[in-house]
Amino acid sequence: MEISTRHSVLGYLRRNPALVLGLGLLLALLLFAVIGRLLVDIDTAAPLSAPPYRPPSAEYPLGTDKVGRDLLSVMIVGTPLTLRVGLLAGVLGVGFASVLAFAGAYYGGFVDAVIRLVVDVGLTIPSILILILIAIALRGVNPTEMALIVAATAWLWPTRTIRSQVLSLKERAYVDVARMSGMRGREIIVRELMPNLIPFIVANLVNTTAAAILATIGMEALGLGPTSHPTLGMTIYWVILHAGVLGGYWWWWLSPVVIIVLIFIALYLTSVGMDELANPRLRRSV
Repeated sequence: MEISTRHSVLGYLRRNPALVLGLGLLLALLLFAVIGRLLVDIDTAAPLSAPPYRPPSAEYPLGTDKVGRDLLSVMIVGTPLTLRVGLLAGVLGVGFASVLAFAGAYYGGFVDAVIRLVVDVGLTIPSILILILIAIALRGVNPTEMALIVAATAWLWPTRTIRSQVLSLKERAYVDVARMSGMRGREIIVRELMPNLIPFIVANLVNTTAAAILATIGMEALGLGPTSHPTLGMTIYWVILHAGVLGGYWWWWLSPVVIIVLIFIALYLTSVGMDELANPRLRRSV
């Protein structure tokens, strides 16, 4: 049984190079942060810990910024911080969305009507506007609070997509058999519906995490993020604030931009590679 499962997983990975490459990029970014902490003094990510405006050199491979921070240390600390904020917001958003979607789609009636109305209205309002208003009201946030702010709108789209899948599944014959056997609604949701939608939910989690990271970076670039933490978005904010682009300090903005691009490429490839899991029509035999 274990050998068969192993062959199935290996076969799936062989025919999904996008998933392998996406997960590999994410792993490489995490290893960069983990190994970097062992090789580099991350205390130099604090202001006034290095000479300002130093271009890349043997001593400072990625250079330093205006306030005297070693940008290599900033990237080592900021990369996992940015990923953590996005993942936490994605998990909270998709988790809340799953509860609403399963409850509304399965039970229907007034509960489903209210959920559908709130989601439809919420999706018509630009999410970034809501997030900016919340962040302005809560100035001086930390990374965890930033994730909670982003999660405030991250559940809207997953609720709609997961709900549509539940509406389809609850009409299947095996659900009718479960009802006739005396299973209650919660048991049917947990034991019959949810296991069949786990791949779809995981695919939604990847997409929601990518959207959360994008929203986080956008808000941080506006100065609404955790100013005392060296996240990738806050690094870009300091570049904008101190005219780093106009001043010709290319190394200051190049490092965070490259890592942000790698993060989104990794998440995109992971999402593409998971399409076969989320969509049964794309599944092929090994």
